[in-house]
Amino acid sequence: MPDFAQWSLDAIREEGGSLSWLEEYRFEWSKTTAFALEQILNGKTIILITDEKRKWFEHYILSSMNGLLLERPLIPIISIDNIYTHYNNVSGGETIDIIDDMISLSYKDDYFFWYIGRGDDKRSDIAKRKDESYFWIFDEDFNNAFTLKSYDKDLDIKLLQLYKLFDASLNAAMFGEVDASS
Repeated sequence: MPDFAQWSLDAIREEGGSLSWLEEYRFEWSKTTAFALEQILNGKTIILITDEKRKWFEHYILSSMNGLLLERPLIPIISIDNIYTHYNNVSGGETIDIIDDMISLSYKDDYFFWYIGRGDDKRSDIAKRKDESYFWIFDEDFNNAFTLKSYDKDLDIKLLQLYKLFDASLNAAMFGEVDASS
């Protein structure tokens, strides 16, 4: 069984030119994504958070991850906005602490945040507090993050390509084609 870094490289190359931009970032991709896949395989719920400009992408992920035609078990995923509808109005550490406590009680600490968006957006604050969080973050280097540039004219296309690779990675890990822990 190939390790996840090698599997990712092979998957990127199979896509041809459309994913060639990702080949030089494959180690960052492999490290962060393998950690997220392990958490999913261990039964953790994904709490998805995006900045406002990526709301379209949040809806896409939520509708695609457990699509009707998929032949895999359902993945527990929910938007932070469905957990706390006033999340956009949160400001300050104390309120984030209260929300985080509520989430911890509700999900028994079997969850992780997946944040997609600008690093300086206040919607990222709750995810940045957790070491287990998974990030596709823009314009900022952060622990356990795959970094992109918000000013990239092809950013939306790259996000869709990354999701396609993430989905393929999830399938491969679930069906024993790759070892996500390597």
